[in-house]
Amino acid sequence: MKIGIMSFAHHHAEAYISNLRAIPGVQVCGIADEDPIRGQQFAKAHGVSYFASYEALIASKPNGVIICSENSKHLPLVEMAAAAKINVLCEKPIATTVADANAIVDACARAGVLLMTAFPMRFSTPLLEVKARLDAGELGQVFCFNGTNQGELPTKHRAWFADPILAGGGALIDHTVHLVDIMRWYLGSEAVEVYAQTNKIFHANEVEVETGGLEMITFQNGVFASIDTSWCRPPYWPTWGGLTFEMVTERGAVLVDGFKQNITIYSHANQRPIWQYWGSDMNQAMINEFVCAIRENREPSVTGVDGLRAVEVVSAAYESARVGQPVKI
Repeated sequence: MKIGIMSFAHHHAEAYISNLRAIPGVQVCGIADEDPIRGQQFAKAHGVSYFASYEALIASKPNGVIICSENSKHLPLVEMAAAAKINVLCEKPIATTVADANAIVDACARAGVLLMTAFPMRFSTPLLEVKARLDAGELGQVFCFNGTNQGELPTKHRAWFADPILAGGGALIDHTVHLVDIMRWYLGSEAVEVYAQTNKIFHANEVEVETGGLEMITFQNGVFASIDTSWCRPPYWPTWGGLTFEMVTERGAVLVDGFKQNITIYSHANQRPIWQYWGSDMNQAMINEFVCAIRENREPSVTGVDGLRAVEVVSAAYESARVGQPVKI
């Protein structure tokens, strides 16, 4: 099986090359990037072929592509792949607008190709364990969630993460979608109303976009949730980000830290503590699922519609922050 990578704008693309190479029978057929310097640099660093255009990569007829461009540039790349009957794994959020997200889902549905959203938390061992216990009835009814997704200002990795056009916003769009997807997955219910406020308390003079926010989400089944989404961590924090949530249920509260499985390393080279994660490899499990879905010609466990639903919540959150009122979805 041949898998290509379209764009290295997102830093996850580097990990995906290693993930693909770890799967027997899978070949990274090459990468394409609209930035030729960046594309050639990463192609050389990882020992893969570089295609001078996305069209050239598509013409090599891979079985699937992983799209790692800036958020606002996903749609044309998905449409290009779908038109060539090539399966797609698209980075999150799958789009910056609901209209683009719908167009992405529709393009793949019309072409009859698989569309998977890159939500690696769905493959986290701690989160899967909680989901299994919830489905088995061990926890009873869910009443509410209190979630956090906090990290450092991402511009040191990729400046476009704080570009209002390319990213679609700031901390709100960057850190809302994972938790929304987890909550939908656990509840089997859709969000119906969002109230949100945003601020620029952190890094106020460094970027145009919001750097913090708080969202209150109500689901169709009556469960409510809060999400603290921010770029509040200082540059010397041990890790780039994190995801936690408390789920209050009929039989007690469940506290989950998606990145707690780590050791603290001190080195002269870094001059600060670093958290080295040793837990389950969520990215590897996610890429495995994409490959298995192609091989078995079935829908992946995380779909494009899952990505669309998360974008709907983000869009409602931005509208709520603008008007100062709850917004229905």
